[in-house]
Amino acid sequence: MYKQLIRPLLFSFDPEKVHYFTFSWIKRLHRLGLSGLLNKLGNIEDSRLEREVFGLKFRNPVGLAAGFDKDAKLYDELGDLGFGFVEIGTLTPKAQEGNPKKRLFRLKEDQGLINRMGFNNEGVYTATHRLTKVSQRVSKKNRLIIGGNIGKNTATSPEDYTADYLECFMALHPYVDYFVLNVSCPNVSSHAKLNDKDYLIELINAVQEANKGFEEQRPILLKIAPDLNTIQLDEIIDLVKGTELDGVIASNTSMNREDLKVSNNRLEEIGNGGLSGKPITDRSTQVIKYLFDKSNGSFPIIGVGGIHSAQDALDKLDAGASLVQLYTGFVYEGPSLIKKINKSILNKNL
Repeated sequence: MYKQLIRPLLFSFDPEKVHYFTFSWIKRLHRLGLSGLLNKLGNIEDSRLEREVFGLKFRNPVGLAAGFDKDAKLYDELGDLGFGFVEIGTLTPKAQEGNPKKRLFRLKEDQGLINRMGFNNEGVYTATHRLTKVSQRVSKKNRLIIGGNIGKNTATSPEDYTADYLECFMALHPYVDYFVLNVSCPNVSSHAKLNDKDYLIELINAVQEANKGFEEQRPILLKIAPDLNTIQLDEIIDLVKGTELDGVIASNTSMNREDLKVSNNRLEEIGNGGLSGKPITDRSTQVIKYLFDKSNGSFPIIGVGGIHSAQDALDKLDAGASLVQLYTGFVYEGPSLIKKINKSILNKNL
């Protein structure tokens, strides 16, 4: 029903407006006591789906990637849809509007999206206020795992980048189960510095040191781009080992525009931004396999990028991912994709 009736209607409107419209309707259904209806769309309760990764117990291995619920407005409702975990953010210390609109574009021919949102969010303290409900979830069996994806404000000067990450880390620490350092988004300023190895070591060590100050430490992951070459991926492996990071998310959006079905004129009209969806399916899987094989599986990998079918998810798990995340595939395929993936995992006894 989603692909035949709902998606064509939604896709007739501006992508960003539709995003917030969908938010409001999911929220409304939940408030009307129809969470059971949402639950039937994508949820499967089966202990065989449970996974323990970086010390956390996930009720199933299918999560929602950062960028969908930036401000922690919908995590419980999204959990009702069947996700095993939801990653909020990217959050920055101060609220910011992000890049000028229009900044989100569909590539229907390619089943992809291009975005240059620019870390638009209401700020980390607004999110923590909403997340105070987390104490009510702790006692629940098979509770939803929440990740916190953090970044820097656009206006922050280079010498204060680390301070921005630390501010978000300290504020969110009581409310999320794991952290993701987003240093690979192509839509923020000073992208080059955020990918400099020496700076990454400085940033990760600072966050690790802050983590040690808490009685209960949180797993810390790094989100990387799919466009890295093998030399850069080798550096990531060394970085993870050297800084004792808990894992990697592979991968973020891509700047590559090769082999797309959409016209060059349309791409020029859209302009810059990160590409997600089907066009990066194979590349993100290749990155996962390279990291897993070259590191001998020494750290967990969350696989994300172009998962539009159960087979896409299985391919990433087979390549070495411990968990997977959806975003663009969730937009194109709807909530039933969650159930299809989990059913396929059960059928394969993964």
